[in-house]
Amino acid sequence: MITAKNIVDAHKVLKSVVEKTPLDFDRYLSEKYGATIYLKRENMQKVRSFKIRGAYYAISQLSDEEKKRGVVCASAGNHAQGVAYTCNEMKIPATIFMPVTTPQQKIGQVQFFGGSFVNIQLVGDTFDASAQAAQDFTKAEGMTFIDPFDDDNVQAGQGTVAYEIYEQAQEEEVSFDQIFVPVGGGGLISGVSAYIKDVSPEIEVIGVEASGARSMRAAFDKGYPVKLENIDKFADGIAVQKVGQRTYEVARKYVDKLIGVDEGLISETLIDMYSKQGIIAEPAGAASIAALEVMKDDIKGKTVVCIISGGNNDINRMQEMEERALIYDGVKHYFVVNFPQRPGALREFVNDILGPKDDITRFEYIKRANKGKGPVLIGITLDNKNDYAALLERLAQFDPNYINLHGNESLYNMLV
Repeated sequence: MITAKNIVDAHKVLKSVVEKTPLDFDRYLSEKYGATIYLKRENMQKVRSFKIRGAYYAISQLSDEEKKRGVVCASAGNHAQGVAYTCNEMKIPATIFMPVTTPQQKIGQVQFFGGSFVNIQLVGDTFDASAQAAQDFTKAEGMTFIDPFDDDNVQAGQGTVAYEIYEQAQEEEVSFDQIFVPVGGGGLISGVSAYIKDVSPEIEVIGVEASGARSMRAAFDKGYPVKLENIDKFADGIAVQKVGQRTYEVARKYVDKLIGVDEGLISETLIDMYSKQGIIAEPAGAASIAALEVMKDDIKGKTVVCIISGGNNDINRMQEMEERALIYDGVKHYFVVNFPQRPGALREFVNDILGPKDDITRFEYIKRANKGKGPVLIGITLDNKNDYAALLERLAQFDPNYINLHGNESLYNMLV
């Protein structure tokens, strides 16, 4: 199990390599929550995430022979970029496995950071398939696998985030009550909690998981890491089906609390960060800020630091994020409603069912001959979320058999 000394050793190696990212006081969040909020800006790191810390330190600790043979990793995101950057800097060959479904933007970033030292292999439709191919390749070629989180040196490298926070806090003469840390596979929170609990055990370490991928919570409940059957991959940087054995053991020992944040709240927070503070974060990076809303009663009057773990956000996902935010906020809703197949039915719906400032954002309808009614997929944005109950009453009068897609995940995914 890693210790604070391992993290100090990692800092000695990394201090001239990685950015010492800012620890910024955030006035907007502080006023919003009645607390003193600081942000550790790992979204401003060289590869726009903390992952470079663990990747660089782990690779730096390999023997000369291991470096010569090269390294392998499996990742669809930030870990791949960290490994690619490191291998380009150290002139070490790297083979990086990514799922075939990986967006071209991420593939391009890995190639950009790795240059001629990186060979990208697109294998499998899922991360698990890609990771298995990477493990098989590692054994066959006698290379070294760089695990994204379940490795002591990777955890030590990630823990240097906490080393910097503590050092910066002392410089600013600030003492923290709580630190909010995003949790995926557990590499970051293992390193952070191991260091913080050694140098300042009174600080409460709070792990933040996306509600649709609570693999560390599942491990805590079972007493060992378990693989979740299904996860919501929206917050892809922390959407992990199974945490590591090592990361679980460290987190179990040092983490004070684990909380979940809805992906819709993460989306709402991400958009708010961009529009109010000009901060670009990825969904995983916004999770610790979203947690402030969940913990708002507990943090009043306290001094809190939130780690923004990364800023690799794909602009093409903004429409999806806005959609999730509106649904989470109770403003946007989807229904399947049977419409009479006669002239004036839509006008009747708009006049009698919708509120005066409500809006139809989606309407899919195919008129079929010889049928009295036909199903319509309809999206409605309310002017006021408190009008929802009244809308449902009016919908029931229009079509007693309407289907509300809220909570019907399978039908929602298929139709919307």
